[in-house]
Amino acid sequence: MFLTPQEIAELTGRVRYSAQINWLRANGFEVIPRADGRPMVLRTHVEVKMGGLVNSPAEPTVEPNWDAINAA
Repeated sequence: MFLTPQEIAELTGRVRYSAQINWLRANGFEVIPRADGRPMVLRTHVEVKMGGLVNSPAEPTVEPNWDAINAA
């Protein structure tokens, strides 16, 4: 569900947790620090942000043309 510490270090190029959090936030990633200071980043967030996954828009709701039905 979350990136591993190694993946975060590779993504940010930083070792210290505070530097990783600063880099992630500066580059528009959503990050939540754990109680021990380690950053937590959702894997799907990174995949979407980096273009690996595409957010598909919700399917439009199709309803009948009530005016046409009521006019008949």
